[in-house]
Amino acid sequence: MEPGFWIAPLVGGALIGLSAAAMMWLHGRIAGISGIFGGLVKPTAGDFAWRGAFVGGLVAGGLLMLLLTPAAFENTADVGLPLVALAGLLVGFGTRLGSGCTSGHGVCGISRFSPRSIVATLTFIATGAAAVLTVRALGGA
Repeated sequence: MEPGFWIAPLVGGALIGLSAAAMMWLHGRIAGISGIFGGLVKPTAGDFAWRGAFVGGLVAGGLLMLLLTPAAFENTADVGLPLVALAGLLVGFGTRLGSGCTSGHGVCGISRFSPRSIVATLTFIATGAAAVLTVRALGGA
């Protein structure tokens, strides 16, 4: 492990926390990605612009990082597109079932001491761990 390997995750975590706090403080809204994106799919009058700007900023930030650090985006997993699509559908289903995603529950909900969010986040983590153990037990990567 290289020295200072912890700096990028620390800075990234701080930026996520600051952006979630700014969203709550400046707009009175929770920075839950699935809820924000869901509002773009089923828009409410006067609610589209800020949601579009938020999601657009996420995409723009990802594209900027791709340009600055393309090696960080190298695909080293030997997984086909159908499996990736299935995983995406399952994540989408899970966010609907759990009434939110890890950004809404894990970052924003836990910081507000929401019991529902704490249970949801623990469920996300436990389910993810069980999925990894199951796939590995079945001989998956």
